[in-house]
Amino acid sequence: MSLLMPLMIVLHTLSAVVWVGGMFFAYMALRPAAAKVLEPPERLTLWAHTFSRFFPWVWISVVLLLLTGYGMLFLAFGGFGGARLHIHIMQALGIVMVLIYLHLFFAPFKRLKNYVITQEWALAGAQLNQIRVMVGVNLVIGLVVVAVATGGRYL
Repeated sequence: MSLLMPLMIVLHTLSAVVWVGGMFFAYMALRPAAAKVLEPPERLTLWAHTFSRFFPWVWISVVLLLLTGYGMLFLAFGGFGGARLHIHIMQALGIVMVLIYLHLFFAPFKRLKNYVITQEWALAGAQLNQIRVMVGVNLVIGLVVVAVATGGRYL
């Protein structure tokens, strides 16, 4: 038996865990803790540095999710026509998540970094708020995708 399919499943799952788990930690643990104990300059600087370390992992996750997802779609199901509804839902929601991430990365995150460098704290805070909203949306979508991926085939 080929090891390609199990390898793709493992890489796909680990990529989802890194991305969704990272968003869960950032949103549910780091965000409230940082807001409670840090003043805006330190908090915004922390977030700029945190995202700078987390987002390369998200890029790797996005690439692996797309490659392994479509690889499994064609290897296991023979393409879109052979996939059940939960696979199509997972794919559609995953694409939405990627699009949200791309916007987040190239717009508010880029501006956040620049405003932190120039110490324009109010403008940096506005960018962080946009990121917070997008991460919250992506986190909810990501949790739905996990539910669909793990339970959808049993419907």
